[in-house]
Amino acid sequence: MNKELNSIGLNKKPSETTVVVAMSGGVDSSTVAGIMKREGYNVIGITLKLYDDGKEVAASKQCCSGQDIMDAKRVANKLNIEHKILYYQNKFKQGVIDNFVDSYSKGETPIPCVQCNQTVKFKDLFEVSKDLNADALITGHYVKNITSNGQNNMYRAIDENRDQSYFLFNTSREQLDYLRFPLGGMLKNETREIAKKLELNVADKPDSQDICFVPNGDYVSVIEKFRPDSLKKGNIKDLDGKVIGVHDGIVNFTIGQRKGIKVSDKEPLYVLKINSEKNEIIVGPREKLGKKDITLNRLNFLVDKKEFEKEIFVKVRSTGKLLKAKINVEKNNEKAYVELKVPEDGISPGQACVFYNQDNFGFKVLGGGWIID
Repeated sequence: MNKELNSIGLNKKPSETTVVVAMSGGVDSSTVAGIMKREGYNVIGITLKLYDDGKEVAASKQCCSGQDIMDAKRVANKLNIEHKILYYQNKFKQGVIDNFVDSYSKGETPIPCVQCNQTVKFKDLFEVSKDLNADALITGHYVKNITSNGQNNMYRAIDENRDQSYFLFNTSREQLDYLRFPLGGMLKNETREIAKKLELNVADKPDSQDICFVPNGDYVSVIEKFRPDSLKKGNIKDLDGKVIGVHDGIVNFTIGQRKGIKVSDKEPLYVLKINSEKNEIIVGPREKLGKKDITLNRLNFLVDKKEFEKEIFVKVRSTGKLLKAKINVEKNNEKAYVELKVPEDGISPGQACVFYNQDNFGFKVLGGGWIID
């Protein structure tokens, strides 16, 4: 006779289940560690040292700073759980920062948080967790997971304003079956209330807002630091190919941008295209921003292809809404062609396009790909 499933969907008592909790030092991951400990699991907290700009400030709004590591350590001590720190600065530089700089230099708009999850957080931490004989890797992401017949499926979080499923589309099937996301069914204020009841020192800690290696959102200075030759002047052209201005480097622009073009016209101008080969910015009126057809590469699928027979929705940016779409995948799975039912503004190469459909549990993540056109 099978034992009753525990709260993370495994046929083991919590006291017989070891979980690794990825602890960033923020309120979400700290609360998850507290919940697991309270439910009787054997908890090992792991904090990743990814980047350090030398500014160890208590009010930092960056994740993964030295202050965050100290906060994670204090939470682990409070909960009386084992805590490890892994120093992954080199892995992070190679897997995330270099990719970020390269992508902007090509005129793309990268998403370093996806790269971070795909590389150091889930790939390397996944392997470490397995080496520790843990039964699951737990994170504080706002994503809902439903485990059925030994397979874990990812869904959009109940708190749509906090949902992070867009950032996790590149998770492998093997990783997803091992991952658990306890906060997917909670609102943010509920998380903070649990943290207060657990008397965690991070209960009122502000959410991280900046990319950890981009202090104050000044990504251009980061690119200039690693790739100083990327800030070269070039032409700003209109849709007819006429030169109407000069820019100080394509890395200063993203598709759909209006501010900072510094070219006057009878109507507002927006960045429509970035040509990195010619070091050019193409601008035009807002009505030219709309796009219905998108091409993707580097695809990742989390479900069987039959799931695509249902009505499909996509997200083309982390803060965007779900859009009805039709998807055609090449037989070799190398590219996909997405046709939106309604045109969407500001679709940029370098961003992800994430696929969803809907069932009784909510919007399920089917996978996704990277926008190349």
